[in-house]
Amino acid sequence: MGLPDPQLEPDRDRVPLATVPPSLMSTFSLILPSRDHTSTAMPPTLPELEGLRRRLDEIDDRLQDLLIERAEIIAMVATSKKDGNQPSFQPAREAEIIRRLVGRHHGAFPIATLIRMWREMLAATVRLQSPFSVAVFAPSARQGYWDLARDHYGSFTPMAACDAVGPVIRAVAGGEASLGVLPMPRANETEPWWPDLLSMNEDGPRVIARLPFGPRGTARDDDDEALVIALGIPQKSGLDRTLFAVECTSEITQARMLKLLSTAGLMCTSFLDCRRDFAVYLIEIEGFVLISDERLAIFRANLGPALRRLLPFGAYARPLSPTALVPAD
Repeated sequence: MGLPDPQLEPDRDRVPLATVPPSLMSTFSLILPSRDHTSTAMPPTLPELEGLRRRLDEIDDRLQDLLIERAEIIAMVATSKKDGNQPSFQPAREAEIIRRLVGRHHGAFPIATLIRMWREMLAATVRLQSPFSVAVFAPSARQGYWDLARDHYGSFTPMAACDAVGPVIRAVAGGEASLGVLPMPRANETEPWWPDLLSMNEDGPRVIARLPFGPRGTARDDDDEALVIALGIPQKSGLDRTLFAVECTSEITQARMLKLLSTAGLMCTSFLDCRRDFAVYLIEIEGFVLISDERLAIFRANLGPALRRLLPFGAYARPLSPTALVPAD
């Protein structure tokens, strides 16, 4: 079976806007409507309307001032990242930000629009820190992946369309693109792309995200999902899934593989297989699991001599569930 839809996230306590100190309010929270709605029988008069417009202008000015301040802080963060040799693009941190804002949101302003605004802002701040570009698998018959990438990585991020998966992988591996967007692996594919990553060295591209993370937007293909690859090590977001490739000298049934993982204390959420010179399996594990995890040591021991290699394949922040996209009253 292919990689499943993300499991529903548990409900989280939402903090009312009124309880948050002004200094901690998020940039766009100022435009969210108040819970205290005053109903009037008559529409506002012209002087009242002008007064409301002046208030909106003041809010816009404050929003812009906060964006300017945020960019100044981003510049300081960028300096810290360079000193610590960290990439400017941090998908786990971005997932944490979006989850927090969605969790505290309320009122009539659409959550989908809120997420889109922040995605544009996050992409812009990444571009402020370093060059940032995306290679996308987007042949003429499958343009939905381009739409997913554009929705997530912003309207002004440089993107290149590729007719096949090979150029996407090579662009990321060679440093020509910061990220690569590839189709979600599915069962029974005749030529799956994911085994191609295993032939690269340990510093090669790995999975760092799954798209779409939030609402689908206006993507042309409603059922398209994608994995995003990049150089570097995935980071923990708090709600994650981890991918491993398992190479074996002989074929192992899905039932046995799942049993071995369960015995080791690991929950497998997806299982794909591919036959090349040897049997190769792509397994997805619930949670953020490092290759040094003692449960994987148990799994290796249980596989015994049948195991050829166990390789990290990446990890991603679990996308928002449908229930998370329903605002509080």
